[in-house]
Amino acid sequence: MVTALIDYESGNLHSAEKAFQRMAREVGAGEVVVTDDPDVVAKADRIVLPGDGAFPACRRALFEHSGLFEAMDAAVNGKGRPFFGICIGMQMLADVGREYEDTPGFGWIGGEVVPIAPADPSLKVPHMGWNDLVIDRAHPVLEGIETGAHAYFVHSYQFKVNQPDERLAHCDYGGEITAIVGRDNIFGTQFHPEKSQAAGLRMIANFLTWMP
Repeated sequence: MVTALIDYESGNLHSAEKAFQRMAREVGAGEVVVTDDPDVVAKADRIVLPGDGAFPACRRALFEHSGLFEAMDAAVNGKGRPFFGICIGMQMLADVGREYEDTPGFGWIGGEVVPIAPADPSLKVPHMGWNDLVIDRAHPVLEGIETGAHAYFVHSYQFKVNQPDERLAHCDYGGEITAIVGRDNIFGTQFHPEKSQAAGLRMIANFLTWMP
């Protein structure tokens, strides 16, 4: 069993790598490898796509790695491999991102990524720090996670999904902000599970044993 943590030079992967490796050992989920090799991604049993920074820069960096997106797409949508997108890796699931310029996403989950605009003007953007999750829909990766669990966010843009049943959880920051999306074998979090202590580690463990 191999979980591929995709490295496309978009953020520090160290904490994510350590968290996934730790939980893989605890649940007996095999090896976690950090890779930019399309052949490794194509053969992986699970795929994790992190992302830090701006949507256009992350999307450009991913597609500049020849064959990497194609391998990921074939594994996830062709073979049904479980997928976990983190932060910008989750946002890129959308149809389009509107950060700085309109940039196409993967179109795996319908919707758009738009600026956060809190109704309360005292709330600053970016939305940064701990916030409580509100679970909207049950999901195997959320087993053992209840409303009120804490997660660590750092972002200025939010994913507005087209289909309400593809929003699995949200948080409140002067209005509802999508925290988790998912459908079929695809799952993504706006927050960083590797930095979200017990709740985040539980989600990682659940993902590593999830059989969609």
